[in-house]
Amino acid sequence: MPSKAETEKWKRQLVENAEKEILKLTDSEKFKSYLDTVAKFHRYSQRNIDFIYSQNPTASQVAGFKKWRNDFKRSVNKGEKGIRIAAPIIKKLTPEDQKRLDTTEEKAIVGYRYIPVFDISQTSGEPVLSVKDFVKENLVDHKNVTNLYNEFKNYLNNNTDIKVSEKNLSELAGARGYFQPSTNEIVIGRDEPDNALKLKTLYHEYAHSQLHGLTSEFKDRPREYQETQAEAVAYVAMKNIGVDTSNYSLGYVATWAEDKDLIHNALSEIQKVSNKVIDLSDTLTEKLGLQQKQQQVNQVTNTKEKDIKKAPVAELNKTYLKLQNDLQQTTNQAQKNQLKNQLNDVHQEISNRTQKQLKDFAKQNPEVKQPEKKEAQQIRR
Repeated sequence: MPSKAETEKWKRQLVENAEKEILKLTDSEKFKSYLDTVAKFHRYSQRNIDFIYSQNPTASQVAGFKKWRNDFKRSVNKGEKGIRIAAPIIKKLTPEDQKRLDTTEEKAIVGYRYIPVFDISQTSGEPVLSVKDFVKENLVDHKNVTNLYNEFKNYLNNNTDIKVSEKNLSELAGARGYFQPSTNEIVIGRDEPDNALKLKTLYHEYAHSQLHGLTSEFKDRPREYQETQAEAVAYVAMKNIGVDTSNYSLGYVATWAEDKDLIHNALSEIQKVSNKVIDLSDTLTEKLGLQQKQQQVNQVTNTKEKDIKKAPVAELNKTYLKLQNDLQQTTNQAQKNQLKNQLNDVHQEISNRTQKQLKDFAKQNPEVKQPEKKEAQQIRR
């Protein structure tokens, strides 16, 4: 077992390695790679996002050894090395602790420990579906992208103090949109032909309103800094809903690496607004029904796990037909595998019930006998 000094050295090394990787974000492609991690792990702290990125930049979904096994029916592959992230150590406070800390809380975080998690690529087992799979598939339809843009615009107009309006591109002096801090207004090009670009522009200008408005503590950042931040938020938002981001340029970021505090502040600000945008987008895609297929699969999965043994025959038959139809329609391989597994489970349950009914019938009607073997042979002849 390592000594306390060795453990502390290992912890310092973990943090230092993360710092080194963050300070390498000096060009657009490396910065995009980092933002991919932000989009995939937006509910994690910035420190843990940095840890994940520095140890496995391509990680897409992480969980602990037991969680993969118990919740996802997957097992960690032999020989895989865990990604270390920080987990809080929570202590129950005594009356003396509460007095010393001047708090009435019963528990408090007293430190952190570094626990191993594993990316899905390091595991094997049943397919794991995400709402994002369905949102991405639905947004292939340009009409749905337009609907999401309109829903986002309406939400801002009806629920915030930001006003969103549209003007012809010819009136915007070459821009696709802008944010006016003095009036807290966002203006978007009405006749922009690329609806995905129109949505991205709204995300971009919304980021400006949150980061660089008149009351924002970051309003005095240099213009290049502001533009890179806003474009980073738009990139994360579009990545979150599965829209292609491969051709995005994130501006000039090389100067960030000259100042460690500056880059950490910039990334922290980006993450905060990105989280807000992602949560809002998830709410709106659900409202628009872009997550509908996932809800249907969840419903079937719940039936399989909890109620399949109790479900009426008519319901099982209906579920079986629906799964067949969904299987024919989907083009996503992970979804196909999931649906096939569910179809097999329902089919097996129907088969088991049929066999049981036949056995019960035979018991209740002993006078009905199976043909004798000799007779059966004569019939076959």
